[in-house]
Amino acid sequence: MKLFNRFYPGLKLKLRHHYLKRGPRIVAIGGGTGLSTLLRGLKELTSNITAIVTVTDDGGSSGRLREDLGMSPPGDIRNCLVALAEQENICVNLFNYRFSHGKEMSGHCLGNLLLAGLTEMSGSFAIAVQEMSRILAVRGRVLPVTLENVVLVGEMQDGRIIKGQTEMVHDPGRIKRVFLEPDACSPLQEAIDAILSADAIIVGPGSLYTSVIPNLLVPGIREAIQKTQAKTYYICNIMTQPGETDGYQASHHLKAILDHTDQGLIDKIIVNNEIISEKLKLKYQAQGAKPVLTDEKNLGKLDIEVSSYPLCAEDNLARHDPQKILWAMTMELRQHRTCLFANTGKNPRK
Repeated sequence: MKLFNRFYPGLKLKLRHHYLKRGPRIVAIGGGTGLSTLLRGLKELTSNITAIVTVTDDGGSSGRLREDLGMSPPGDIRNCLVALAEQENICVNLFNYRFSHGKEMSGHCLGNLLLAGLTEMSGSFAIAVQEMSRILAVRGRVLPVTLENVVLVGEMQDGRIIKGQTEMVHDPGRIKRVFLEPDACSPLQEAIDAILSADAIIVGPGSLYTSVIPNLLVPGIREAIQKTQAKTYYICNIMTQPGETDGYQASHHLKAILDHTDQGLIDKIIVNNEIISEKLKLKYQAQGAKPVLTDEKNLGKLDIEVSSYPLCAEDNLARHDPQKILWAMTMELRQHRTCLFANTGKNPRK
């Protein structure tokens, strides 16, 4: 093997690229750390990935650039670009570097500033993302769900209306529903085309009301999901999120998506069956979070297929492990006869 690598430098990499190019067409929809975690696993299966990313973030560096420059928030896009980068280990520290000094620079991520500069140079955020993808040798594509300046609005259980993602997350009230302003925003056409030609569509994991559902509220996105013959999966969160999904079980997560969209949008929910240690439970309990229970009886009432896998990362955080997600999705694609080596056809929806 050493002799092979010596006389055929780069051949192994070329063979790998060839394998990945023949992989299934997968569309991943979401935002935040959940989507980037998913992408880290999927890029080992195929390079035919399209990540459709929410653009409602209005906090931190993204929120400041959005307000100052009138651009789409770059943070979630940046995380996805880094996750799909060919040399991710090199890119993580560089593009996620956050300035700690200077009145104007403090708090900004370098990757966000680079996207802002490319946007100003090209005159288009979409083009800026394409250029950054080329620079990072991204496996697949990263697309903002819309290029319009949309605001996430939440109606709380007590009837109050909260405008802005950040305000909603920090509000102590319980979320009843979310919607976009303006609600007539246009989706990116490339996102629609990717959904219609997909072999599989994955929604989540990620913050339910602020990362996952907002994408599905953009006109044309859920309609495209309904038209495609690809099977649509929802990867449920492992832990509840304080202030957003307190007390939610798996069926509550799924029902919230269906209540905001349409019955039949999701074909299958994927849940975690790995036992979380008592030490980790106590750690999260102190933050107001608990494991999301798989209530199979209630899920059965929603007429959705359920698959469970060990998905939790083996560290001090109860989060999805990219390699375990990769294994789970490989099993799902094989089970539903999606060809992993060539796109020979589509799966019928159930």
